[in-house]
Amino acid sequence: MFRFFIDSDQIEGGVLSVTGGDVNHIRNVLRMKIGDDIEAVDENGNVATCRIREITADEIYADVLFTEVNEAELSNRITLYMGLPKFDKMELIVQKAVELGVYRIVPVRMKRCVLKLDEKKAEAKVKRWQSIAEAAAKQAKRGIIPEIAPVATYIQALSEARNAEHILFPYECAEDIAKTREFISGIGPGESVAVFIGPEGGFDPAEVEAAKESGAHIITLGRRILRTETAAISAMSVLMFYLEK
Repeated sequence: MFRFFIDSDQIEGGVLSVTGGDVNHIRNVLRMKIGDDIEAVDENGNVATCRIREITADEIYADVLFTEVNEAELSNRITLYMGLPKFDKMELIVQKAVELGVYRIVPVRMKRCVLKLDEKKAEAKVKRWQSIAEAAAKQAKRGIIPEIAPVATYIQALSEARNAEHILFPYECAEDIAKTREFISGIGPGESVAVFIGPEGGFDPAEVEAAKESGAHIITLGRRILRTETAAISAMSVLMFYLEK
């Protein structure tokens, strides 16, 4: 069943009203018809299963059959601070991180980032990444659409991450996988987590020291050197495994 994200005020009197771009998607892309069922998720994580009863050029109406609470979300809010990768790797990272349960993604300019974005290009990229996050959230049947934040500097990212209860910093020079397991298994239900992933060139030593001073746990993801996109996906996979209840 196809899933769409709505505002709670779009349901009134047991009837869902769909407007905007979702109308074109339902009518012309999915080619859905009267009698077909869809899922509508509001900002509170409530999932309404609805049956389409009327399709017009600008609006679609559907009867709410029943409503339940979405159970796809982790209790922990994970923010991924991602060093800007080159080419289109960020699109894959966003897609997979959303599927794996990330709450928010912050693209970060780091010293060894190859990709350089001016303000205009950065805004366009974030808009593109947000649309990918929305599509991935629908596919994974998430209860929210994770936010793709504006591109931040490393200092801005560290400053914001200090608000999290746990900061994890996978680093290629780190050792002792047992400590990684210890740190992650020590994350309690509902506690916020910040994860930093470096770009293709890895972290600059000064960035590692700054992370330590900010209270980050320097961890390893294993003895192999991972590509930046693999590291991001691996870190999210490990967290999902430990935190899923």
